[in-house]
Amino acid sequence: MIRILVFLAVVFALGLGFAWLADRPGDMVVTFNGYHYKISLMVAAVAVVAVVAAVMILWWLLKSLWNSPYTISRYFRVRRRDRGYQALSTGMIAAGAGDGALARKKTKEAAKLIRSDQEPLIHLLEAQASLLEGDHEGARQKFESMLDDPEMRLLGLRGLYLEAERLGDRNAARHYAGRAAVMAPQLAWAAESTLEELTARGDWDGALKLVDAQKSTRQIERDAANRRRAVLLTAKAQALADSDPAAARTAAIEANRLAPNFAPAAVAAATALFKQNDVRKGSKILEAAWKAEPHPEVAELYTHARPGDAVLDRLNRAKKLQEMKKNHAESSMTVARAALDAQDFSTARREAEAAIRMDRREGAYLLLADIEEAETGDQGKVRQLLSRAVRAPRDPAWVADGVVSERWAPASPITGRLDAFEWRAPMERLGQLIDSQDDAPASAAPVIEALAKPTSEKRPVEVIDETRPAETASKDAGSHEDHVRPITAAAFAAVPTDAEGVEPAEELARLPDDPGVDPDEEAEKSPRRFRLF
Repeated sequence: MIRILVFLAVVFALGLGFAWLADRPGDMVVTFNGYHYKISLMVAAVAVVAVVAAVMILWWLLKSLWNSPYTISRYFRVRRRDRGYQALSTGMIAAGAGDGALARKKTKEAAKLIRSDQEPLIHLLEAQASLLEGDHEGARQKFESMLDDPEMRLLGLRGLYLEAERLGDRNAARHYAGRAAVMAPQLAWAAESTLEELTARGDWDGALKLVDAQKSTRQIERDAANRRRAVLLTAKAQALADSDPAAARTAAIEANRLAPNFAPAAVAAATALFKQNDVRKGSKILEAAWKAEPHPEVAELYTHARPGDAVLDRLNRAKKLQEMKKNHAESSMTVARAALDAQDFSTARREAEAAIRMDRREGAYLLLADIEEAETGDQGKVRQLLSRAVRAPRDPAWVADGVVSERWAPASPITGRLDAFEWRAPMERLGQLIDSQDDAPASAAPVIEALAKPTSEKRPVEVIDETRPAETASKDAGSHEDHVRPITAAAFAAVPTDAEGVEPAEELARLPDDPGVDPDEEAEKSPRRFRLF
């Protein structure tokens, strides 16, 4: 736009100049070689302008002819480069779409049209084409060759890292990620893998420095960084609990400050304080964590804060926790455990039943079974409670990647991911049904041939009346014995070889307080029937 305005201004100025000369007539005399030439001033100005324009055009023509070989070669070079970039673009799109054949074709075409040292993307396209064709060895070689080029080094490390992850070589993957993290700390994938490696080695200080670097480069948010620091500091406090109690206390208190609702951090901080006889401060930390989210580890440590306390003192501390978090199953469970230790069976039973009403789960039924056994010793009721516990939902536990652990850990034992453990109920998995008839083939049951002289009529089942005298019952039993037909060898021979055994008659339903029969005797009676107890 500015050039157009300048051009218009120059044309306007020339027009004004010629108009000014036209308004002022005059002559111009030129003497050359004895001759006098007289022309008007306007004609002279036009002639001068025409000569200058002709000289400029002639110079442009001469310059164009002189530079024409370079111009023509440059034209074909640009055209070749454009074709190469078009092939490269098409190849990258084909690689992204998973078309390995087209990607390989465009890779060769781009390599012919563009020099690989001028365009590094050709190396990437060639590696992607090798991966699509299943040539992982060729792709790894291409990624390794990228390490020599400073511009392509990070890309090569990324490719080698992904290949190591695919092969399951975690050590090699972390090695490449560590090299990339040194060169570019802002890379999220490199920082995450290096953090997992430092965590696996127990280098808590190095992991904390890396988290601080991630926070400074804004890879992660402030809350996520504080959570990671709390996890790492808690792990550090657990590792230094025996060797360096002072450092463990400092790390645990800082972890609790960063994440007050994190139960492992609260437990680690309170444990370190209790070891230094600071029961008051440790109890306050546990009380704050309990108010945020009741946890059995917090309750266990709080009730046993002073080892010399009597069972009644522990019961009172458990009731204090219950006052802080009323109408919660974990509060009732804590009081029930403390009451059971104190032999206060009525309180223990009441709180355990309240916990079942609020949260029906396995641990509450097991606790109630312990209370029943300690108070009454009624094995029938104990077994009934145990059978309910088996069918009840499982208690919450530390779960990470399908692994259930009794203790919290900073990283997953499967993937090495930091802060993977969660406090939740494990996933229920249904097993194969026992004694199920759904999968049995729909074939006719084998028929046992009758004896030589079968009875024509079935004898009705007689019900023994409990009010009848014992002598009458014995006579009836004797009369039944008279009708029993002895089994002969011919009867056994008539039974097919693939015949199934006849199940014994179902036993009478036992009362809840019936201790049951001897397990060995029961196994002999019905070897194919599954029983829980």
